[in-house]
Amino acid sequence: MTVTTTTLPKMAKFTLSTITLALLITLTGCEGEDGSNGTPGQPGETGAPGNNGTPGLAAANFLVANNGADNAGSVDLLDQYAAQLNRYTGLNNQGVTLDALNNLLQAGDAANGSVKTVCNIAQRNEGSVFNNTIDRELTGAATGLVNPKGMHFAAVSGLVFIADNSAMQVSVFGGAAAGNVAPLATTTTEAAPWDLFYDEINDRLYVALINGVLSVYDGYVASNYAAMPSRNIVPSDAAGKQISVNLHGIAYDRSTDKMVLSDVGSASDASDGALFVINNVSVADGAVVPARTIKGPETQLGNPVDIVLSGTELRVAEKANDAVLVFSNIFAGPSGDVVPALSTAHSKPEALVQLGEKTNAADVSDSSYASLLGVAVSSNPAVTGATSGQISRINANLTSELSQYNALQNIESVTFDIAGDSYATFDTADSGGIVISNRVASQRSGEQFSSSQDRLISGANTKLISPKGLDVDSASGLIFVAENNAVTPAVHIYSSCAAGNVAPLLSLNTAPARPWDVDYDPATDKAFVALTNGNVAVFSQVKAKWLAGATEISTADVTIMPAFSGVAVAAPTNLHGIDYDFASDSLLLSDVGSAADAGDGKLYVLNNISAASGLTEIAVSISGAATALGNPVDIMYHGQHLYVAEKSNNLLLRFDNILNSNGGNIPASLSYSFTAPESVAVMPQYLNNRR
Repeated sequence: MTVTTTTLPKMAKFTLSTITLALLITLTGCEGEDGSNGTPGQPGETGAPGNNGTPGLAAANFLVANNGADNAGSVDLLDQYAAQLNRYTGLNNQGVTLDALNNLLQAGDAANGSVKTVCNIAQRNEGSVFNNTIDRELTGAATGLVNPKGMHFAAVSGLVFIADNSAMQVSVFGGAAAGNVAPLATTTTEAAPWDLFYDEINDRLYVALINGVLSVYDGYVASNYAAMPSRNIVPSDAAGKQISVNLHGIAYDRSTDKMVLSDVGSASDASDGALFVINNVSVADGAVVPARTIKGPETQLGNPVDIVLSGTELRVAEKANDAVLVFSNIFAGPSGDVVPALSTAHSKPEALVQLGEKTNAADVSDSSYASLLGVAVSSNPAVTGATSGQISRINANLTSELSQYNALQNIESVTFDIAGDSYATFDTADSGGIVISNRVASQRSGEQFSSSQDRLISGANTKLISPKGLDVDSASGLIFVAENNAVTPAVHIYSSCAAGNVAPLLSLNTAPARPWDVDYDPATDKAFVALTNGNVAVFSQVKAKWLAGATEISTADVTIMPAFSGVAVAAPTNLHGIDYDFASDSLLLSDVGSAADAGDGKLYVLNNISAASGLTEIAVSISGAATALGNPVDIMYHGQHLYVAEKSNNLLLRFDNILNSNGGNIPASLSYSFTAPESVAVMPQYLNNRR
């Protein structure tokens, strides 16, 4: 059965999609998990004479890149029936992929070779354009990018694999890289590549070449980015004669070890396209007879430039015939001139990708009872030494160091997004910035900063001079940074996708008080800011105000003053670390007191924070000689336990069950010697579980 739709005005398309979707929800029940089929849909209502009903397709959204004379540089958001829901402009014109946070990476060759990263693509408004303050680009002579086409993003390693057609090579970059930087690796291919797929579990790279050959590189990364393919797979007939001409799209189903390839044949022929299904592709070699070949006039395949699997549904960007096609049950059925289940008019589609489901994982400062990979600690000694710039991972029980990474900067504070990239503030004699490093949580042991994988946010436009604590909200793609300089103290907020000398998206003014740390709570949309005058500033509706167009919030909504028996904490008081726990509505704080005193540090717990304002009673106070608290410069709470970076005494401390502690002059439950710890961040196990 095939259903053909014609181009409709956008509002008409949207209305049709809404009605169809509502009908399908009624008829089909819940969809399956990501990567598997949803419950089969029932036949749709009978259409006009001569037409069949709409097929039941699994609910999903897709991004389609366009590359026609009138729409190059635009990307459309489509539903499962290819009804347009949104359009983004000012982007690139070639292959698309998504990173672990659903940021779009798109190749382009309209001018110079380029890869643009568009932050939070699914949350962008209709008509959104590429924005250098929010997004970033990888381009320039050093990149070696000439004519990039298909791409693949490896979620665990954070590596980006690019098929560069005219350069006849595969280029590999770290997912955090930006600007005019050299690739991490390149591999020259035996013919011009168009698309590729990297099987990260088995470290196997598949590259579709325009000579009709599928090159396979086994152990690709482990062999230091293999120079030669291990095998070449050639779709052939029973007599061993090659039937493939010009491979373009590539899609792999891990559960069955099957691969689908698209073949455009002659680019000038709008009727000679084909699809091949290859069984047991992980071990196939040489001339292989496809398990299924789809080709012929009824298929509408002319130039099928890209394909994507959604369960067993295969979507095809059919450029020559201006359509998005759907072939149901692609792995079953006979070969031949198969009619697509759905054909929807779409002008010059070039590439497509399915949007992933939004992750429910909490950021590290908001996680609670998740098991831990460990605890990250940064070192910042007064005199540059062997540990300067080091981010170390210590086990959760504080008995051993598991790994090290060197950010090559004077680190003030470090945290992570939920994909495992590290974000660290740094300062020099007269400026500061943020160093963003690819997959430090799980993949970079023994390595150091490399522009082929990592990037900086720094420069006059950033307003960063003396940045201290920071927090990341992965869901909204925002970085919150406490800027501590005396003249323009504030919390500046940046896009987590940005690079280089970019201005803040929003600034929270704390003057005349100077902030040291910030914790953003996405559940309440509040930013809690620890001030060195001993108070806490609370800014409400932060994200909402930014989305409404605000670029600065001039004053805090609430000021909290920690107190004993209704009296504010006496000087010297100097708040540094801060962590808000939404589950208990508690605020945890560290107070270094006098920076010159290695024995007057304190920890506080304040309860009922959602209703707190002004003088607020301290529920738990920990201080005294037995605590080893002198300059507790940073803290992070995890479910029950509070981790503390105690700088003046060179210790990493853990105070267990702190919300129920009696407080007082008590020793830490656990401790670990560490040179000049400046910050601490817990690392949930899920930072290493992305597949």
